[in-house]
Amino acid sequence: MTSSSTPAPEPSRAHETHRPLRRLTARGRGEAHRTATPLELLFDLCFVVAVAQAGIQLVHAVAEGHAGEGILDYAMVFFAIWWAWMNFTWFASAYDNDDVLYRIATLIQIAGVLVLAAGISRAFEDHEFLAVWLGYVIMRVALAGQWLRAARGSEGPERTTALRYAGGVLLCQVGWLGLVVLPEGSRPWVFLAMAILEMCVPLYAEKDRSTSWHPRHIAERYGLFTIIVLGETIAAATIAVKTGIDESDELGELLPIATGGLLIIFAAWWIYFVVPIHGHLHGNRQAFLWGYGHFLVFASAAAIGAGLEVAVEQAIGKAHISTLAASAAVTLPTALYLLTVWALHSRHFKVGIAQQLVLPTAALLVICCTFLGDWAVLAAGLVSALTVAVGVTLTARMTARENGQPARAPLA
Repeated sequence: MTSSSTPAPEPSRAHETHRPLRRLTARGRGEAHRTATPLELLFDLCFVVAVAQAGIQLVHAVAEGHAGEGILDYAMVFFAIWWAWMNFTWFASAYDNDDVLYRIATLIQIAGVLVLAAGISRAFEDHEFLAVWLGYVIMRVALAGQWLRAARGSEGPERTTALRYAGGVLLCQVGWLGLVVLPEGSRPWVFLAMAILEMCVPLYAEKDRSTSWHPRHIAERYGLFTIIVLGETIAAATIAVKTGIDESDELGELLPIATGGLLIIFAAWWIYFVVPIHGHLHGNRQAFLWGYGHFLVFASAAAIGAGLEVAVEQAIGKAHISTLAASAAVTLPTALYLLTVWALHSRHFKVGIAQQLVLPTAALLVICCTFLGDWAVLAAGLVSALTVAVGVTLTARMTARENGQPARAPLA
């Protein structure tokens, strides 16, 4: 992802005459008016189908008292979804030429994630990863083909980088076959080893030359996927509350969960998008850490929705777990989300110890809410809302101290 010097601004490609086929060459980091394309938005929406399936299975596992096993399966499946999404996103930021072959390759990757989504239930219930592996292979082989196109359209170090990516992606698919053919007990270790190898591919591929990803485009793409995941969380929680009302008519028991969940999601959106993070993404060192760290951001955001469903099922007597366990299903991913957003985004824009402590303290308080019984989710929501309010107040005070100068630390 990185370069020691910033290339000179380049004109946008928006005015190029569209041709069915053209060379797949690198785009410039200084390109003006770079935004997400309709194809990228479709790509995100289809990936959220897989995220939703993973969330549904996590709900079933936790509600049946198999939280440990369910979380492990969720982490494995979510990694496959997230890693394929992330690799496409960074590739598209550097090489999207929107010709016919590029569109077809992208649509093939979308087909792959739909195959993966279809196999998620069997992965959770029977630990059968064949469909998940097949869908992942479809996505990754299509991406390798894109890298080979990029290699053909470039030369020198840029060509070497593209070939390293293509070779690394294809070789890793062989290793992932272990999830299908090896004994069940060894699969978590296969997953761990292959996940590490996958994450090493970009480090190796770009050790000599960075790809020309666009900071603003990358920040926008991650932000859009965060919105879509939070939207899926709202949808999952809404369906759970509706089902609870239809089956038990206990609106009084569900109202605190619904209110608290909505406050958590609103605060999660506010905290994430208050920071103009693209200015921090000026090199591979920052970009790799930021991009990889979003595994926890996306996974925890999606898990909040699953936790709200678990809390609803426990409240109406459908989940075979304690109130404490149901509360933890919401509070723990919420706390993880707050901590990871602070670590990746907010801490870079904080001034003073008070601002730096807002999100870590909020995460700790949210965890403490776990022990408040039926009011745990509502309390976690109120803490999340209070976190935003405190951030707004601290920013206003800092701005006043600077005699009307813009605050460096925007809100929470």
